[in-house]
Amino acid sequence: MGIVTGYSSSIINIINNVFVPVLFAIAFLTFLWGVYKYFILGATKEESRKEGRDFVFWGIIGFVVILSMWGLVAVVVSTFGLSAAGTAPNYPTL
Repeated sequence: MGIVTGYSSSIINIINNVFVPVLFAIAFLTFLWGVYKYFILGATKEESRKEGRDFVFWGIIGFVVILSMWGLVAVVVSTFGLSAAGTAPNYPTL
């Protein structure tokens, strides 16, 4: 069981420390691009404003999906007693 816990902790750490921040950054940049396109580039063009509105919409959808997945990982971790905390080795001391 110790091997499975080690692998699960590594996978959970990768999800929480790599995938989630990257996906949040992508969703945030998509949201910002939509705001920029809606208010600045599309100030006079209705088609550009519609594209900006779509980018904002999909950026918000991305935030919701990412938060849902992050919550699902937290539920799985707490349900099965997996712990990502405390798995790192101690620092060497003299």
